[in-house]
Amino acid sequence: QVQLVESGGGSVQAGASLGLSCVVLGRTLSTYSMAWFRQALGTDREFVGAISWNGANAQVADSVKGRFTISKDSAANTVYLRMNDLKPEDTAVYYCAAYQTPQSNVVVTTRNWDLYEYWGQGTQVTVSS
Repeated sequence: QVQLVESGGGSVQAGASLGLSCVVLGRTLSTYSMAWFRQALGTDREFVGAISWNGANAQVADSVKGRFTISKDSAANTVYLRMNDLKPEDTAVYYCAAYQTPQSNVVVTTRNWDLYEYWGQGTQVTVSS
């Protein structure tokens, strides 16, 4: 089985930066598109970005484009979300998720979170104005 473990959340002032990490643990017999979602209190889960298993292809949502960057260290089996110029509306629990793909260069950007096979427990990001 595969486990995803997020870390790096915290409480910061608006304009600050944070880096989140998602470590992929366990035996990975397949390749996955790795995604970041976030969910603010009382809201729907929102797609933030995704990256292909080989790290070559990445996409981020328009709402965070230019501020957030997703990357992957394949040797460390770790996916990163670098968040710059944080705003109060970025406050949410951030989750990483894995979507099985037939090829390592495929990036999946579906907003249907039910299609993702694995989820981390989430890490809280709080941005104060």
